[in-house]
Amino acid sequence: MKNCKTFYILFLVLVFFSSTQAAEKKVELVSPNKEIKVSLRITDKIYYSISYNGDVILKDNYLRLTLRDEVLGENPKLSGQKFSDADEMLSPVIPLKFSTVRNHYNQLRMDFKGNYSVEFRAYDDGIAYRFLTNKKGDIEVMNEDLAINFPAPYLLHMQQPGSFKTAYEENYTHVNSNEWTPEDKKAVLPLLIDTRKQYKILISESDLSDYPCMFLKSNGQNGLISTFPNNPLEFGEDGDRSLKLLKEADYIAKTSGKRTYPWRYFVITKDDKQLIENTMTFRLATKSVIGDPSWITPGQVSWEWWNDACPYGPDVNFVSGYNLETYKYYIDFASKYGISYILMDEGWAQSTRDPFTPNPHVDVHELIRYGKEKNVGIVLWLTWLTVENHMDLFKTFAEWGVKGVKIDFMDRSDQWMVNYYERVAEEAARYKLFVDFHGSFKPAGLEYKYPNVLSYEGVRGMEQMGGCTPDNSIYYPFLRNAVGPMDYTPGAMNSFQPNVYRADRPNSGSIGTRAYQLALYVIFESGLQMLADNPTLYYRNADCTEFITRVPTTWDETIALAAEVGEVAVVAKRKGDKWFIGGMTNNSKDVREIDICLDFLNDGRNYKMTSFKDGINAGRQAMDYRRNESSVKKNDIIKIKMVRNGGFAAVIE
Repeated sequence: MKNCKTFYILFLVLVFFSSTQAAEKKVELVSPNKEIKVSLRITDKIYYSISYNGDVILKDNYLRLTLRDEVLGENPKLSGQKFSDADEMLSPVIPLKFSTVRNHYNQLRMDFKGNYSVEFRAYDDGIAYRFLTNKKGDIEVMNEDLAINFPAPYLLHMQQPGSFKTAYEENYTHVNSNEWTPEDKKAVLPLLIDTRKQYKILISESDLSDYPCMFLKSNGQNGLISTFPNNPLEFGEDGDRSLKLLKEADYIAKTSGKRTYPWRYFVITKDDKQLIENTMTFRLATKSVIGDPSWITPGQVSWEWWNDACPYGPDVNFVSGYNLETYKYYIDFASKYGISYILMDEGWAQSTRDPFTPNPHVDVHELIRYGKEKNVGIVLWLTWLTVENHMDLFKTFAEWGVKGVKIDFMDRSDQWMVNYYERVAEEAARYKLFVDFHGSFKPAGLEYKYPNVLSYEGVRGMEQMGGCTPDNSIYYPFLRNAVGPMDYTPGAMNSFQPNVYRADRPNSGSIGTRAYQLALYVIFESGLQMLADNPTLYYRNADCTEFITRVPTTWDETIALAAEVGEVAVVAKRKGDKWFIGGMTNNSKDVREIDICLDFLNDGRNYKMTSFKDGINAGRQAMDYRRNESSVKKNDIIKIKMVRNGGFAAVIE
C-alpha cells in the first residue's frame, strides 16, 4: 500500500511538471548580425533574457500591463506569432547625427488571447519591445511593469529626482545595483548600465504619446522596476508658471483601447563609441506628420539671459538691459556672424501671464521688423501655463513674424503633460513656429513626429553656473544627449578651473577651459544651439566666435573617435565636405593625451585643419588656449592633449 501511495505521488509530480513544461513556450529572436539575442519564455508571465555573443547580460526580465479589470502578461495564452524583418534607409527631417540612418532589424510579434500583442525588435545595437492592445472604447492603465534583473552587481549611472515633479536637472549619481534600495530615490530615463564586463546598456523610450514618462526604481533584489506618475484630475493656482495638483486618478493613463504603446529600448554596446553614435530613439519614433517641413530651420541663437542683457564698451552708447537698444545690439551681433536667431527671454512681455502685450521698453514689433532687415529671426520665451491659457498665441505670433518659442517650467511628465507637449507641437506647426522645451523631460520621439520641436532642456546645463561641471557634463554624450537634442546653452568666454570659480550674472562664467567650451558646439547635439555669452566678449574673442558660428547644428555623419563613459569623448562630425572635431574630458587627470587617426578623410586630398587646444597654463588658467593651422591628409595621426576639464576643437576643410 505504501509503495502504491509513493507511486501515485510520483505520478502526480510527473504530471505537474509535464503540464508545466507543456504550457511553457520558448522562442528566440536574434539581431541581423547574430550577436544580440533575446530569449523569451512564456509561462506565468512573459519572461525574456538578453545575451551578447552568448554572454547573458539581463536575465529573466518580465513585462506586464495592468488595466482596470485585467492584467496583460499575467498567465498569458499565446495565440499566434509572426517573425518579420526590415532593412531600410531613413532620413530624419532634422539630422542631428546622420542625414541617412539604416533601420535594420528582425521582429517578432506575439499575439495573446485577450486582444493584446507584444512586439520585440532585435537590432545590431540593441533590443526594443512594446505592447499593443485591440480593445473596444477607452481603457484605464493602472500600471506597466518593465522588470529587469541583473545577473551580477552592475554600476548604474542615473539622475535621481526627489519626486515625479522635476526639471530633470539633477547631477548624475553612480550607484551599485545591489546597493540601490526601494526606499532610495527613483531614476529618470535615460539610465545607463555598466555591466563591468565589456558591455553597457542604455535604457530609454520612444514613440511616447498619450502616456506618461517611465521612471525606474530598485526592486530590492539587484534589479529595476518601472514606476509612473498618476494622471492628474484637478489643479489649483500656484503662481505664474505652475499649477498645484489637487487630485490624482488611481490610473497612470486613460487612453484608447486600440493603440500601440511606447517602445522600451535597450541600446547594448561593447564599445562606448556606439552610445554616442546610436540613433535608437529616431528609428523607433513615428515618422513626421508635417507634410512640408521645409520651413523648419535649425540654427544658432544669441541669448541674453545668461549674460543679463549687459553688453558694454565703447560701442555701447546706451543703457543696456532688457530694452529696445540692447536687443538691436544683439541682432546686429547675430547678423555680423550669421547667427540665425536671437532669443528674448523673460521680460519681453509686460506680464508673464499675458503674451499679447509686449513690454513697452522692448518694442517686440520693431525688433521683428529690424531682425527681418538683418536676416535674424526672433524667438520668444513663455511659461507653459501662459501657453496653456492662451493657445491662440501661436496664430498671433505667426502674424507678428515670430519664428519660434521657448516654453519653460513644465517640470512634470504625467499623461496630461505628455499630451500638452504634443498639443503645443501640433499647434505651433500649424502656424509654422518651432519649439524649444525647457524645464522638460528627455526627448522620446515627439521631435521626429513633429520636427518643429528642435530641442529640449532637461539637463544640468550652463545656467547652473558653478553647479555645471565637466565631471557631470562628460556623461551627456553617453546618456542624455544619446537619446535626443539637448539645450545645454554653451559658449562661455569666461572660463575657470573649479577650485577658483567666481562668477555670476552679468559676469557669468563656466567651469572648463576655453577649448572645452568650443568643443561642446561639436559634441553636443541640438537643433537650436545657444551662444549664451555677452556679444561684447564674443567681439573681444573674435577667433573663438568665428569658430563657434561656423559649427553647424545639423550633420551628415557622426564618428566617435575616442570614448570612455565619464572620462573622455572625442567626436568627428561631417557637414558636406567639412569635418569638425570636438573633444572633452573631466577633472580626473591633470593631462590626457589621445592619438586620433584621420582615416575618415578622403584619399588624395590635402586639408587645412584649424584647431583650438588647451594652452600650456590651462590647467590653472582655464582661459589659456592656442589656435593653430596645419595641413593634414587621410590616415594622419594627430595628438590631442587636454588638461583637466579641458577640450579640443577643430575644423578640417
